[in-house]
Amino acid sequence: MNKAFTKETDQDDEDDLSPSPIPAGTKNYLTPQGYQRLRDELLTLIDVERPKIVEIVHWAASNGDRSENGDYIYGKKRLREIDRRIRFLTKRLDIAEVADPSVHHGHDQVFFGATVTYVNQDDVERTVTIKGIDEVDNLKGEVSWVSPIARALLKSRVGDEIQLMTPGGLEHVEVLSVSYPAPVGKD
Repeated sequence: MNKAFTKETDQDDEDDLSPSPIPAGTKNYLTPQGYQRLRDELLTLIDVERPKIVEIVHWAASNGDRSENGDYIYGKKRLREIDRRIRFLTKRLDIAEVADPSVHHGHDQVFFGATVTYVNQDDVERTVTIKGIDEVDNLKGEVSWVSPIARALLKSRVGDEIQLMTPGGLEHVEVLSVSYPAPVGKD
């Protein structure tokens, strides 16, 4: 059978959804900055990346034999990746719930978007910022609002001692500080 008539597997379509599934019955919370980043990525893919790759594939196809044409083969593969990412971003942005953490500026209770400093029973101090599933950067100390530490911290206040179930067992954690970004345009 000719390769042109084979169907791509459905597995390929689900690749981008598996890393960060949204728990059933919950919303896809994002900060305004996280929403904007995802939206900018989507628009760049649609307006810049995809047209550029389509042009390369069109040029490569006009060169003749496609079976050994690296530009054509790579271009088609890259188009599939871009289209898959566009579908993923479109779905995620459609169900996004933008929550501005600056509305809690000055409060000492932990909500979405809070930067929380806590200490465990071994006197190890950590600081995390609670963000949306699709915008978390672990290297910057950000955790998803559905992560175990975030779920344990949510609704606690400065001075509260909470219990966190870890792979090593039950851990006691004390909240030392809670902060939120200042509202934009207000001093």
